[in-house]
Amino acid sequence: MEKLKEALRFTCSSDFLRMALFWNFALLSSYFQLLKGRFFGSKSTTSFSSSSSSMNTSSSSQRPICVITGATSGLGKATAFALSRKGFYVLLVGRSSYLLSKTLTEIKKQNEDAQLKAFEVDISSFQSVSKFKTSLEQWLLESDLHSSIQLLVNNAGILATSSRPTVEGFDRMMATNYIGAFSLTKLLLPLLRNSPVPSRVVNVTSFTHRSVFSARFDKDSVTGVYSSESKQYPCASIYQYSKCKAKLCVLLFSYELHRQLRLTDDSHHISVAAVDPGAVKTNIMHELPSYIQVLAFCSLKVFRLMQSSEGAAESVIDAALAPPEVSGTYFFGGNGRTIESSAVSRDPKLAKELWDTSCLIFDELQQTHT
Repeated sequence: MEKLKEALRFTCSSDFLRMALFWNFALLSSYFQLLKGRFFGSKSTTSFSSSSSSMNTSSSSQRPICVITGATSGLGKATAFALSRKGFYVLLVGRSSYLLSKTLTEIKKQNEDAQLKAFEVDISSFQSVSKFKTSLEQWLLESDLHSSIQLLVNNAGILATSSRPTVEGFDRMMATNYIGAFSLTKLLLPLLRNSPVPSRVVNVTSFTHRSVFSARFDKDSVTGVYSSESKQYPCASIYQYSKCKAKLCVLLFSYELHRQLRLTDDSHHISVAAVDPGAVKTNIMHELPSYIQVLAFCSLKVFRLMQSSEGAAESVIDAALAPPEVSGTYFFGGNGRTIESSAVSRDPKLAKELWDTSCLIFDELQQTHT
């Protein structure tokens, strides 16, 4: 009964209604950019073909290796299916050993030639992410594979309506949706650099980033400590802010990683792409009351904006297999199309501020767990 009352308070608040309005406006804004580009030839939209990908599996003696986080359900699972069919050696990363085993079996059932490996990892835990990096290097060595990976897809994400701090005391939504992706990328950069062919990082973000109009990126803000300490959590305003800010962080991180790599990598060996799959019917909303899920899915379906996981995965594949010049772009809408993200997400000063704070958090976590 108490949970029902909490859910009703959550959905009847003005904050929740404002959140729903902002999110729908953000999604429509992205589609408007696509339409503008289609009918008026807008310079903000571009289409890339995957036919000239540097990771062409047919011309490689060893299958390119791809790491996918959040690979046991929804978009991550659909992406794993698709990349295995493209000839990648897919490394499935997820929290549940049962779901990892189930996903592996399902992919093998559809594709007997699929090469797969499962790793149980909690992306919200730095210790778990660091342990994965060590396990991955050991597995590559024992499997007599080249000590490198060609593709990293940071897809793992959650929607949390209650405060569940991580071991480090971080807000779990920020830790899973952003800090974990940043830490994993930093740890795997040596393996991406070591690739004999150009490699790529693909960061999955969301149109909800457009709902954030200003931000600051000190340590408390990035770790979400304010959310964990708030007595009002899961107030809709906090819920919205954590979700949207995490996705904004992913975009700022993507653009800054692109810039940082261009400063240190003259050969442009590693490229970076952000991808927004749009509205996708997955179980990520399972913590919300069922009637909210039904309402959200039905309303988006009426406007033909709701996609299946399989359909949305095509956007991720576009970002993964587009040519090297794709680096630093924002994919949306499928068919290799890119648009501009929000003005806030393209602010280089904000991106550098987030980068510096994230590196500070990363260094502190490394010192704690070594």
